[in-house]
Amino acid sequence: MERKYKSLFQPFTIGKVEIKNRFVMAPMATPVGRTPDGTFTNESAEYFARRAKGGIGLIITGLNLIDNTIEKFVPEFASSPVLNPHEYTKIAGDMTDRIHAFGTKIFLQLTAGFGRSVTPWMIEGGDLVAPSPTTNRWDPHVACRALKTDEVEILVRQFAKSAAIGKQSGFDGVEIHAMHEGYLLDCFTMSLFNQRTDKYGGDLRGRLTFAIEIVQAVKAACGKDYPVILRFGVKSYVKALRQGGLPGEDFKELGRDVAESLEAVNILEEAGYDAFDADAGTYDSWYWAHPPMYFSKGMYLPLTEQLKKVAHVPVIVAGRMDDPDMALEALKNGKLDAVGLGRPVLADPDYPNKLKDGQLADIRPCLGCHDGCFGRLLQGKRISCTVNPECGRELMVGITPAIGKKHVVVVGGGPAGMEAARVSALRGYDVTLFEAAGTLGGSLVSGGVPDFKVDDRALIKWYEQQLKKLGVKLEMNAKATPDMILALNPDVVYVACGSTPMQLNVPGIDSPHVANAGEILSGSKEAGKKCTIIGGGVVGCETGLHLAQHGKDVTIVEASGDILTLGIPLPPMNEWMLRDLLTFNKVEVITGAQLSKVTDEGAAINVAGNEKVIPSDTVIIAIGYKADKSLFEELEKEVAKVFNLGDSRQVRNIKGAIWDAYEVARST
Repeated sequence: MERKYKSLFQPFTIGKVEIKNRFVMAPMATPVGRTPDGTFTNESAEYFARRAKGGIGLIITGLNLIDNTIEKFVPEFASSPVLNPHEYTKIAGDMTDRIHAFGTKIFLQLTAGFGRSVTPWMIEGGDLVAPSPTTNRWDPHVACRALKTDEVEILVRQFAKSAAIGKQSGFDGVEIHAMHEGYLLDCFTMSLFNQRTDKYGGDLRGRLTFAIEIVQAVKAACGKDYPVILRFGVKSYVKALRQGGLPGEDFKELGRDVAESLEAVNILEEAGYDAFDADAGTYDSWYWAHPPMYFSKGMYLPLTEQLKKVAHVPVIVAGRMDDPDMALEALKNGKLDAVGLGRPVLADPDYPNKLKDGQLADIRPCLGCHDGCFGRLLQGKRISCTVNPECGRELMVGITPAIGKKHVVVVGGGPAGMEAARVSALRGYDVTLFEAAGTLGGSLVSGGVPDFKVDDRALIKWYEQQLKKLGVKLEMNAKATPDMILALNPDVVYVACGSTPMQLNVPGIDSPHVANAGEILSGSKEAGKKCTIIGGGVVGCETGLHLAQHGKDVTIVEASGDILTLGIPLPPMNEWMLRDLLTFNKVEVITGAQLSKVTDEGAAINVAGNEKVIPSDTVIIAIGYKADKSLFEELEKEVAKVFNLGDSRQVRNIKGAIWDAYEVARST
């Protein structure tokens, strides 16, 4: 064992259940497989068992419905113990047996419902509910009715029934979902959304009655020693309805603030809760609950440090907690009792075991991009991970040793090229990789320069480590030509030459104070004090944010009616936070405008037929990229098996590059 991290592998208890280490797989909305009657599937079992095999101490499932009559979700929305208890117990029992084989415990997350935070299409018949009459979070034109007192009491009984089925299925405890994110139970606790006059309203203790009755009912049904933990938001970060407050921003909290949460902890602990699974944010401040890469690591720790001072039961904390040194310090300094890992164990299910064995360089990093996980969920697709295409698809894909040797040549050391080389080497092939630059990473090198892209830089280092361990022959500073490639007599060639920045043809574009975004980020050209960025896509906006955070005066000019609307869309939590950060950092945005020329004074733009000059020390072009297919087209005539991968096939994002390379290389 790596002695430095020994304390992270000491057991702890939730109630009377011992957890073998301090790592908890955080609950996530990960529908990797379920049946129409709400049971788990073999895919679900494989997904969770893979994380147990990787060494996690405790798994907390995603939400399970305790009722589907009051808040009636569309079929197959989520697992549910009560829809078909016999089948649920049979299949979940097999799943929990597999997980227990690794010494891992598993808790079943049970939900009171979504309330105003539900997307309306999820509810059959359009009957949306809340503690008191309000409007839907996503569509302010959709009304939510108040739950009747007897309906809340039915939900309490359904919690008890569901927990009993969960216990029979082999779950070691339950987590109550959720006094966070503005879900139904959370809204009951907040005066902002709860104006009830029955026993479930009034002062703080009254607003907590629903949560109190739930834990008491579960304990009565399952025994006082059966652990019940609560998903608990320490601070709501609601600046206005449908608007969150940023880190460091001064605003009036409309939801639940820290002081009220600390008071609530004493009441809830006295009621019987055995632990708190703590975070922050609501669907009104969604990026707090699903933190993008723009947050610093461990962003909840200042909150949970205060929570720990009043709580006498364990506190679990997730939220970009994948830095083991930070986690170790937080444990030593009393900011948490256990480390929640959500997306990090999607990216690398072996995170705990690798850390325990001292293999830190082999831990594949989560990028905080949401593209492969929540982004796919919002598209109605199977959840997975940008950097780990096997996640959630464990029974569908995988890397198997090849029969016989082949010599594989990869051209390009960006994400697609590195992944193709890695997978090919894992299959047992001899791999040679040509990279024109002196370093691996491709577009990740410049894209990873901003402080908030630390995990992009970590991904490059991870690939470097894997290719070295696998014996991939690297030809650096070598721009491959067809003759160089053919001289090696390869069996397979993967071309991953990437893309080139698109250019504008306007007067003055060749001026020395004009650069593309990559040149500015890489440092090959220096940005002046006043910067005008032409192009409001992801690259332009992230470059603008990076420059503004380093003291530059930034203006973004976008030809269309809004920024961040062209190309592959960002998952909403990332997009909303990026937009808010641009405003917070005083980046000016001009839409419906085009660059007409570059002058000595700056950028001349055309807005609705009127020309305006923006004083600029540097004009930065970020209007997109075009695929570089030239080498592939030459080799296509010479090599039987040649594949075009990554941006040189189609300009997309990191996920597109890695996923295509993984699929082709594992199958060739």
